[in-house]
Amino acid sequence: MTSLLINGCNGTPDSNNNPDSITAAEILGNPEYRAISFGAYRDTTRDIQPTIEQLKDDVKILSAMGIRLLRTYNVYYDEAGNLLKAIREVKEEDPDFEMYLMMGAWIDAKYAWTDHPERIRDEDSEENAAEIERAVNLANEYPDIVKILAVGNEAMVHWAEEYYVEPEIILNWVKYLQDLKQEGELPESLWITTSDNFASWGGGDPVYHKDALNELIREVDYISMHTYPMHDTHYNPEFWGVRDDEMNLSDMEKVDAAMQRALDYAKSQYESVVSYMQSLGVDKPVHIGETGWATQSNEFYGDDGARAIDEYKAGRYHELVREWSDEEGISLFYFEAFDEPWKDAENPMGSENHFGLINLQAQAKYAIWDLVDEGVFEGLTRDGQPITKTYDGDFDELLKDVRVPPTDAEIRGRLQPQ
Repeated sequence: MTSLLINGCNGTPDSNNNPDSITAAEILGNPEYRAISFGAYRDTTRDIQPTIEQLKDDVKILSAMGIRLLRTYNVYYDEAGNLLKAIREVKEEDPDFEMYLMMGAWIDAKYAWTDHPERIRDEDSEENAAEIERAVNLANEYPDIVKILAVGNEAMVHWAEEYYVEPEIILNWVKYLQDLKQEGELPESLWITTSDNFASWGGGDPVYHKDALNELIREVDYISMHTYPMHDTHYNPEFWGVRDDEMNLSDMEKVDAAMQRALDYAKSQYESVVSYMQSLGVDKPVHIGETGWATQSNEFYGDDGARAIDEYKAGRYHELVREWSDEEGISLFYFEAFDEPWKDAENPMGSENHFGLINLQAQAKYAIWDLVDEGVFEGLTRDGQPITKTYDGDFDELLKDVRVPPTDAEIRGRLQPQ
């Protein structure tokens, strides 16, 4: 792999002397600065915003887990601004507290989320300029916390049919922000990127290989790419399932073999982005802006489909992908910190509601049971509840919900044209 050469951080953060001066160049690629995707919504609607006190509780919990870098997705809701206030207040209470942000500015195509019959992919939504302005203002107000600005989230991938834009739109805003840095209107050390699916960064279908994307790759300070093997257990399941030569393994050995292939699949998507970038003569950091594994689903990925979803598999993926990314010097924003029920409000069992490492009952899922055992959450609460374990920590009970993936023959049969 080439990732060690392109992802190593440029220095060791001197957090004991002056953590406020730490830059994205020092943080990204440093396994001491674990990253995670963050949302604090407790309700089925974002109309109910998390309070400052709730946000303070959340960042203290994440800090106890070793997290030092959070990723947010928009600034048009109050959550991101209030999160920054919460972090600053915690820092004032505890000068040794460290937490930084990769702050997102949401980008839409013209007529996205409306009844208009056609999106205009190469034109900005009227809201985009205001969103960027809000992000710039917050980055200047909190330069000690905001270390990265991300223009859009999965804004270029074609399956985001409601809102995706052509790469020219993202490119224009990235160049705008880079110009502000050059003019001294944003901190010079602030890194600018966009966070998108691996295919959108050129790692998949050549349909994405456009001049504007190539220029974008040259303009960003680093590439933030997404990989989701969990989703592809349904959409592209060649790596999934039980191989013919694994039929004599135990059920848990079959599951573990499938999860190892899921990691290999994620690694291959990462490497495909690196390869495309380098084919352009570009050599800059590539980090993972999102990857994760849900713990519940009544959809394609659940018991009636790919049989990919349960806490054991999610825990194994978390363990495997963290070990790999730490070894390779890749920052990985694991998706996500807490379950958020607004994401699929009409289907409480939908997978989008269940990607968190901690659920709405303040229970740590299997992936981080060890942290509960180590006592890292002692004295911390979420909505007044101490952090306990799912399944009351009973591993045998957890295993009862583990399903063995389909066989290769079953998957091949499902993929055959009807």
